[in-house]
Amino acid sequence: MSGVRAIAGFSRTVADIAVTEAFYRDGLNFERVAPPEPVPDAEVEAMGIAGRQAMQLRLRLGGQIVTVLSVDPPGAPYPPDPAATDPFFQHLAIPVRDMEAAMARLARLGPTPISRGGAQVLPASSGGVTAFKFRDPDGHPLELIAFPDGPPAERWRDAPGLFLGIDHSAITVTDLGAALAFLTGPLGLTVAQTGLNQGPEQARLDGLDDPDVDVLALEPPAPAPHVELLHYRRPSGRKALLSPVGPADRTATRFVFAVDDLAGLLHALRAAGFAPRTSDDGSAVYCAGPDGHGFLFLSV
Repeated sequence: MSGVRAIAGFSRTVADIAVTEAFYRDGLNFERVAPPEPVPDAEVEAMGIAGRQAMQLRLRLGGQIVTVLSVDPPGAPYPPDPAATDPFFQHLAIPVRDMEAAMARLARLGPTPISRGGAQVLPASSGGVTAFKFRDPDGHPLELIAFPDGPPAERWRDAPGLFLGIDHSAITVTDLGAALAFLTGPLGLTVAQTGLNQGPEQARLDGLDDPDVDVLALEPPAPAPHVELLHYRRPSGRKALLSPVGPADRTATRFVFAVDDLAGLLHALRAAGFAPRTSDDGSAVYCAGPDGHGFLFLSV
């Protein structure tokens, strides 16, 4: 076993750390963990951005961490006219105690909506959640979600505040089989739930016309937060960008996994045909998934 233990956090590349902090703090109640600081050398090496100035700010919401990263000189800008079907799509799902109050708080910042017509209540066949998708100042997608009942609602029942934490991060994938092979193979995640979401509520939530989307939840040994796969049977999106997404590009997002056996994981990734990079001291590994989503693995 590779020893992938848990999602330790999430990371996004941004243009301006101060602008991003203000949005996440004032609109979503994130708090900074520490002042902005240089990205650790091991992570710089693993991500292949040595020779650039890389700064980071760690933000906390509940028990989860989001690290925003700025790189100079910067990489490619966020692609124009992004959609939920794009293979670089990765949102963070933030459970809220009161959707109306959360929407009112967020509205003061005037975010760019993805969803049409405000928050949507999905049918019971799609989980019965109330959700709203939007974008941060760089274009990275986010989702507010309110669980009606069941295990997800129970998981967040005792979390304080209006914005409770990060339940999961969802990525759009073009080849479901390849994504599952990557996540359940070398990473060792377990498929916990599968479904097919469709209908007018899903269309309004995703800002798409008549979508059919496979939704799969995958869990590491520590099940919260977890990974969610979005595979759109229709409509089709762009298959790829002109060039692969790199960690310095504005589109770049990363899962940050805590790993017990980093050497074992490195071997497993290479055996599966991937080309991970490792830091000189072996304490950090970076690998792009089948659709280019970033995965940063840190030794614990």
